Amino acid sequence: MSTAEIDNLLTKEVTDSKTPSVRYLIFDKDKILHSFHYGNADILNQKPVSEQTTFLGYSITKTFTALAIMQLADQQKIDLDLPVIKYLPDFPYNPEITVRQLLNHTAGVPNPIPLSWIHLAADHASFDSKAFFQKIYRKHAKTKSRPNARYAYSNLGYVLLGEIIESVSGNSYQEYVQKNILDRLKLNPGDLSFAIADPGMQAKGYHKRNTVLYFMLDLFLDTDKFMDQKEGKWKSFKSNYVNGAAYGGLIGTPNALVKYIQELLQPESKLISNAGRKEMFTENYTSNGKATGMCLSWFKGRLNGNTYLAHAGGGGGYYCEIRIYPEKGIGSVIMFNRTGISDERFLDKTDKFIVDEK
Repeated sequence: MSTAEIDNLLTKEVTDSKTPSVRYLIFDKDKILHSFHYGNADILNQKPVSEQTTFLGYSITKTFTALAIMQLADQQKIDLDLPVIKYLPDFPYNPEITVRQLLNHTAGVPNPIPLSWIHLAADHASFDSKAFFQKIYRKHAKTKSRPNARYAYSNLGYVLLGEIIESVSGNSYQEYVQKNILDRLKLNPGDLSFAIADPGMQAKGYHKRNTVLYFMLDLFLDTDKFMDQKEGKWKSFKSNYVNGAAYGGLIGTPNALVKYIQELLQPESKLISNAGRKEMFTENYTSNGKATGMCLSWFKGRLNGNTYLAHAGGGGGYYCEIRIYPEKGIGSVIMFNRTGISDERFLDKTDKFIVDEK
């Protein structure tokens, strides 16, 4: 295994001021094969990143939402091919849209830019997520395409999937995921949850100063409210939460995500049936037969001739990726405490040194 190149590449990300810190792990179903961490979780106080440092996971949460839906499908409480309106009578979009189409982003549900969909940690206890999204649905009321006509990523689609989970299970979305996924993984709240369990272990989120996006942030976000002081080449975000847990609310350590992916790599997973896992990892095709590169929440790609399943998570102050190589029986995780707003496929850069062409 060639790990020196990985460590050099990631060290350079920090020394070249592309991120304040980075955590990376590659592993098989039983053990960690290589782990790396470098840089500062808190620049001002020169606090180094560690194995206990937590990060916002943003959209990697969608894979947990999809898993929850698949669990309920395993129990025959949800039929993926029935219309969403069967489970949500007040569903605000095309009544023909199915649960599966929400999962694979072919429902045509709008996707407004979500950078401003955050609230301060101080306001978290009183924040009303349902009221917030009712306004968003009304403001963005028209679908963008017919069901399964084309792939188009939608955070709102996953907010709606969270509502389906609540309607069918009788639990809040967070309670369902805690009981049926996180507890089965034997994770502590400080490892992975929907709250910042220990502010002292939370990496500060940073945005690079004097960049094009830095000067554009005011267009998307109340920077006076949500951003803090300048720290060298960076400016930090105040502690905050996303407005919708089901599309991006998980917070935790990379090691906790390793345990999650390791369980999905097991021959018999305690999280999902083998049939459900196979279905979750099957690429969707549109109604005209076009491959979408999207399974049920998981993106599909190839690196050095090997298929992978992946998801990124990004927003103000943080960026991360998770990945599974089913043919190799390995997975990888990377987390940064710097803004990321697109799927960078950064793990291509690190994993290429390990994932050899068959």
